[in-house]
Amino acid sequence: MNRRTLGRALILILAFASLSLAGCGSSISLPGFKSRLNQAGLAETPDWFDVELTDVRTGKTFTMNDFSGKVVLVETMAMWCPNCLFQAHQVREMHKLLDNPDEVISVSLDVDLHEDASDLHDYTQEFGFEWRFAVAPLQVARALGNLYSAQYLNPPLSPMLIIDREGGVRQLGYGEKSAEVLLASVQPFLAP
Repeated sequence: MNRRTLGRALILILAFASLSLAGCGSSISLPGFKSRLNQAGLAETPDWFDVELTDVRTGKTFTMNDFSGKVVLVETMAMWCPNCLFQAHQVREMHKLLDNPDEVISVSLDVDLHEDASDLHDYTQEFGFEWRFAVAPLQVARALGNLYSAQYLNPPLSPMLIIDREGGVRQLGYGEKSAEVLLASVQPFLAP
């Protein structure tokens, strides 16, 4: 086997191994991104927190900054993705396990550019999902990919973020996460 063939084989093995780990519910913590500080020393959130999103269930608009002081669980998803459907059911179960469910806001962002708000609305109704679902505008999708990783635009990896009360962003590991793992992930940020 020559060097070129060996190099290609090694790349394929590494790619397969990383995808396998991601698909097996790996909960490896990735480094988080803290909010920038403005000139006054106050936390400044990423620009995408100001982008207006529309909740397909209610038609009401919101921004991520609207949830300042709350803990926000953000999931990128697509309607065609079976892992996303499983993950959404786990988000619902996590909310049932919370002592004070109003302290955690869940937002599911559809990052598939071929899906629209009407179909996403029907999807939420079909499965009875009761938190905020929005089609991610291109500006938000780009920010997720550029700030955190292009994997946030790959829904089957079940990428998720936690935004803490001060606007700091933490990445959860790739792969499906049970309701219990989600609960354990958000609980440290719920302390007053």
